[in-house]
Amino acid sequence: MASLNDPILHNALPDGQVERAAARLPSMRPVEGPWLFCDEVYAAQMAERRRLVAAQPDDVIAQLSEGLPAARAFLTAVVNDLPDGFQRNGDLVHCPDGAEVKLDWESPLRSVGQMLQQDVCILEKREAEHVLTGAVLCFPASWTLAQKIGQPLTRIHVPVGEYDDTIARRVQRFFDGVQRGKPMWRANLLRYEDPALFHPRPEHDPRPNGSPASPYLRSERQTVVRLNHPGAVAFVIHTMVMKAPSERDDNNRDAQQAE
Repeated sequence: MASLNDPILHNALPDGQVERAAARLPSMRPVEGPWLFCDEVYAAQMAERRRLVAAQPDDVIAQLSEGLPAARAFLTAVVNDLPDGFQRNGDLVHCPDGAEVKLDWESPLRSVGQMLQQDVCILEKREAEHVLTGAVLCFPASWTLAQKIGQPLTRIHVPVGEYDDTIARRVQRFFDGVQRGKPMWRANLLRYEDPALFHPRPEHDPRPNGSPASPYLRSERQTVVRLNHPGAVAFVIHTMVMKAPSERDDNNRDAQQAE
């Protein structure tokens, strides 16, 4: 599949993100500051996101009809809490990179995909579990929407070896308990050979394990937000890729800290 020729790389991860990634699942903590934000690669990531939304919409956007009200509730939350650099004039949003996005309330997640750096999965309580009822996922980290849409949390996490029954219960309790106006976040951190942001893989073709020598770090800041819709939460994903520090960099840093 086509992608941008040059990788879109961050210079560094935000303070505290590596430590948060090392914590045990679900390892959530309260968000301090805005739950939506832009960073130094906003323009480059948005060029890739808009390309994917235009060229491969069926790969990056999924929406169950019964999940449309919750998706609209998420878009409402976004436009009521836009990060610095955005301006809204009615249903027209001016983005920090100069692009203009007309809000589409019949396809709210398409609007999100053209406006925000973050991916989002909308999950709604159905009986005992939350179910994925809509998503815009331009930067999948080795999974596909086609295999996850309409599935409950335990089925979504089948390929994740450490996601056992105990963690599944803890995650479900967390999703049940997250409160309006009090978003929570966690992070992950993995080694990758390939810096591509659009990195889909079906469940029968799992991601090769990165080695300590793999040249890239990929981290997701994952934020959970309670929506103004019964039983609905948004799982918001801000993806960052950077070159992994070399052994020489690590040795220099250790030497500096020892001085």
